[in-house]
Order: sequence, then structure tokens, then C-alpha cells
Amino acid sequence: MFLAITIVFWLSAVLIVHTYVFFPTLLKWLSRNKLNNKNCFGQNDNNLPTISILLAVYNEESVIEEKIVSTFDTDYPLHKIQFLIGSDWSTDNTEKIIRNYQEKFPQIELVVFEGRKGKSEIINELSDLARGEILLLTDANVFFDEHTIFQLVKHYKNEKIGQVGGNILNVLHKKEGISYQEKSYLQRENLMKYQEGIIWGSMIGAFGGCYSIRKKLFVKVPPTFLMDDFFISMNVLSNKFFAINELEAKCFEDVSNKITEEFRRKVRISAGNFQNLTYYKHLLWPPFSGVAFSFLSHKVIRWYTPFLIIILIFSNLILIGYSNFYLLSMFLILLSITVPLMDYALKYFHIHLKLFRFITHFYLMNLALLKGFIQYQKGVNTNVWKPTQRNQ
Repeated sequence: MFLAITIVFWLSAVLIVHTYVFFPTLLKWLSRNKLNNKNCFGQNDNNLPTISILLAVYNEESVIEEKIVSTFDTDYPLHKIQFLIGSDWSTDNTEKIIRNYQEKFPQIELVVFEGRKGKSEIINELSDLARGEILLLTDANVFFDEHTIFQLVKHYKNEKIGQVGGNILNVLHKKEGISYQEKSYLQRENLMKYQEGIIWGSMIGAFGGCYSIRKKLFVKVPPTFLMDDFFISMNVLSNKFFAINELEAKCFEDVSNKITEEFRRKVRISAGNFQNLTYYKHLLWPPFSGVAFSFLSHKVIRWYTPFLIIILIFSNLILIGYSNFYLLSMFLILLSITVPLMDYALKYFHIHLKLFRFITHFYLMNLALLKGFIQYQKGVNTNVWKPTQRNQ
């Protein structure tokens, strides 16, 4: 009994540490002195592919103008751009703003949908209208710089590359919320995706706010699937093409500072993660391929971390009587669990400790993963979304 519980305890602990510490460290070590794909189009290459930008919007009047302006303030040839915008029955001035820009930028094609469809269905339908060789999928609150589009497209001279992810930067944060912690988390994720790409060509899921893909590899997202970007990304790897991240494809997004907003978003992401795991579980075999190892280490173990934490706590409780080590480990676990409560209390005195907030962010993500798993088990009936409130 003691041996079995000890194995369970240490296996749970090692898996948690592996996904959050060992795997990122291994990526850093394996990627040293390695370079990203160098078989690229040049800036003035006449053979640059045509692109279709796909954008689903719902009540984005606060950001849509900046989105359009940043998209066309580009060094990519404008005559090779088609900009398809699908409005998911917006009720504000989003569509009016878009129409005002159509005269200036005839590349814009607005498609208005009646009744809420959800982002996935809109992207699916826009893909049928796309004429470009390369699709560029993006969000309304993600803004480009002048080089973003070219950097996302240049790699397609290499026929093995099927997807290129963008480097989404979060420039604003506020100390009283979790935007600093979310920014740090996303920066780490960006780097890990880049490292996976240059080591194995297996970036595990591009950030949905900005990525490109060969049109021939685009696959329509099933109804009610929540994480369209991950579903589309994993299809690239399933078809034996490379997926990489381009750190020079810079774009800018404002992260949420509200814990409630970020929690709601992560619950949705979590439910979508488990949908995708069911669909793409075949990519976990053979287990020692770059794709399988990255998928398991970067995503799957992390998605199951809430259950590993629960197992760790209960196994530790059983082992307390066997050793002072397990008494100390139980104390440290319980202490870490109380940190979010202390952090919450300190906010009322305008005290914001970054370490406490990082621990709060960790438990927030895992609680959202747990709730998302429960929602997935109950069944997802719709993928219609509500935009996350940002700091702007």
C-alpha cells in the first residue's frame, strides 16, 4: 500500500514539474544554436503568394478601425491581398465602419451573417470565398506592424511548411489585476512554440489571433468545436507538414486584466482543448516522435494538471504518517493553496505582490481547466462567443 501510494505521489509530482519546468528547459537546451527555416521568399520576390485574410467580428466597433488600418499599413503587395470580414450579426457600428473603409481599400469584402453563427462557422464559410494560396487568420483586437504579413508568408517557399504562427506581444499591463501574469505566460508560450518549431517542426497550436496556413491544409471546424485555431493547427501536423512560429511576425494584443474575464475565457479554451484531444489523440502515437512528445508534454499533461494536483494532495495526506518529508510537503501544498486568498485580501489594501499573483494565476488556470473539463463532459452545444473585455 505504502509503495503504491508513494509511486502515485511522485508520478503526479514529476508530471506537473515536467510540463511546467522540465519540458521548457529541455526545449531551451535542444534549440540552442538552431535556426528557423531559411528557405524563404525575399521581400521583393515576384512569386510572393496571394493571401486571403479571414476575420470574424462581433460588436468590435472599439477596435475594428485600428485593425483595418494596421492591416493595410504593410510592406506586402496590396494587390495580392484579399481581406474577408464576416460580421456575426453585429449590433453596434462595426459594419458601418467597415463599409466606410471599403472605398479606400477595395480588398475588403464584408459578409454579413444574420443570427449568431459563432466564429468557427463564419471562418468556415469565409474560407469558401478565399482566393489566396495562403490563408491568414486573425482577430479584431490583434494589430499588425508593417512587416507582420510578409513575415507570416515568407516561409511558404519551403514546401514542407504548412503553418506559420505569429508572435503576439502584450504591451500593456496593470499591477492591480492579472494582465502582467498573463503577459508573462503568453511570452513563455510564444517562445516554447518557436522552439518546438525549430527543433521538430511541431509547433503545438498557433495563437488564434494571428497565424497563416496553406489553403490546401485548411480544414473546416466541426460544429460546436470551441478552439478553431487549435483544430486547424493540429490538422497541419496530422498531414505531416511542419508548423513553425515566426518571432519577427510581430503583432499586438491587449490582454485582459479582470480575473473573471480571463477565467471565463480559459474555461472556454479548456472545454475546447478536450474536444481537440479526443479528435487528435492519434497524434500521441508513436510516443517518441517530435509531434507526440511536444503534444503530450506541452499540452496534454498540462490539461490534466488539475487532476494531478488533486491526486497529489490526497496521496500526500495518506503518506503524512510515514515520514516528516510528507508532512512538510503537505504544509507547503496547503500554504500555496492559501496564497490566492491572501492575494485577494491584500488587493483591498492596494498591495500587489507579483509572486502571489503568479501563484493565483496558476491556480486560476487549473480551476478553469477543471471547469472546462466538466463542461466538455456535459457536452458543448454552441460555439457562439462573447468578446473578452480587454484593457483598452
